[in-house]
Amino acid sequence: MQIDIQYLLFLQDMRNAMGGVFDEFFNALSKIAVDVMPLLPFVVFWCVDKKWGYRFLSFYSGAQMLNGFLKLTVCAYRPWIRSELIEPAGDSKVAATGYSFPSGHTTLATVMYGGVAVWQYRKRRWLSITCVVLLALTAFSRNYLGVHTPQDVLVGFGATSLLMFLIVKVQDKIGDDEHMKDILSAAGVLLVIAVLIYIQVKPYPMDYVDGELLVDPQKMMNDTFKACGMFFGFVAGSYIERHYIRYEIPVGAANLPIVSCIGMMIIISWKEYLGSAIFVEMLGGHWGNFIARCLMMFFAVAIYPVCIKKWCQTAQQGR
Repeated sequence: MQIDIQYLLFLQDMRNAMGGVFDEFFNALSKIAVDVMPLLPFVVFWCVDKKWGYRFLSFYSGAQMLNGFLKLTVCAYRPWIRSELIEPAGDSKVAATGYSFPSGHTTLATVMYGGVAVWQYRKRRWLSITCVVLLALTAFSRNYLGVHTPQDVLVGFGATSLLMFLIVKVQDKIGDDEHMKDILSAAGVLLVIAVLIYIQVKPYPMDYVDGELLVDPQKMMNDTFKACGMFFGFVAGSYIERHYIRYEIPVGAANLPIVSCIGMMIIISWKEYLGSAIFVEMLGGHWGNFIARCLMMFFAVAIYPVCIKKWCQTAQQGR
C-alpha cells in the first residue's frame, strides 16, 4: 500500500477513535477558505490598499486558473477511488467530486491566509502568525477529512506560493510602467486562450466502474472555465481601470464601509446564484461559467470602483 494512503488511513483511524468530534470543525475551516475568504481581495481593492488589492485579485484569479490547469493535466483520482479502505468524513464523496491533485481548498487558503501573512508581517505580526496557523490547519483539514492526499496539499501550497512570489516580483519590477502593464495584459489574454484550447483538446482517462464513469472530464472543465473567466475579467477590468478610471480609495469617506458591504453582497449573489442561473442556463457549463465569472471580476475591478467614487463624493457633498 502506498505511503500516502497509509497516512490517510492513520488519520481516519484517529478520526474514528475520537468519534468524529473534530470533523465539523475542520469542515468549517475548509468552507471558510473557499466561501468566505475569497471576498477579501475585493474588500482590500475597494477600500483598504489598492496596490495589495491588485495583488490579491491577481493571486486569486491566477491561482484558480493554475489549479484548474494542473487538475486537468494530472487527472488524479480521489483517495477513496484509489483505495476502497478510505472513507472520507461526512458527505465528501458527494461534495468533493472530480480530480484530486492539487487541492483547491489549499490553493485558496494559501492565497488568502498566505497573502495576508506576507502583507501584514511588518505591521501586525500577530495577524500574520494567526493566518499562518489558519493556513496550516486548513491544509491539514483536507488530509484529516480524507478528501486529499498529502501531495495534493503540498503541491497546492507550493505551486500557489511560487505563483504569488512571481506575481509580486513582476509587479515590483515593472512598477508604474503602463506600457509593460499593457504587455502583461495582452500576455494574460493569450494565456487564457492557450489554457482553454489545451483543456479541450487534451485526452482524459475514461475509466468506468459498474458501467459508471469515475470522473466526467467535461464536468471537471467547468471549474477551469470559471477560473479562466475570472482571470480574463481581471485582465480586461484592470486595463480599463488603469487607463480610464484611475480609481483612488476614498479614504475617510463615512459611507465607504456600507458601499463595500453592498459590493460584497453583489459579488456573493452573482458568484453563488445569479451568474450561473442566467448564463449557464443559456450557454451551458463551459462558456456560461466563463462569461459569468468574467463579468463578476470585470464588475469588481472596472465598474464598482466608479460607483464607489460617485457615491462617496455624493455623500460628502451632501454634508
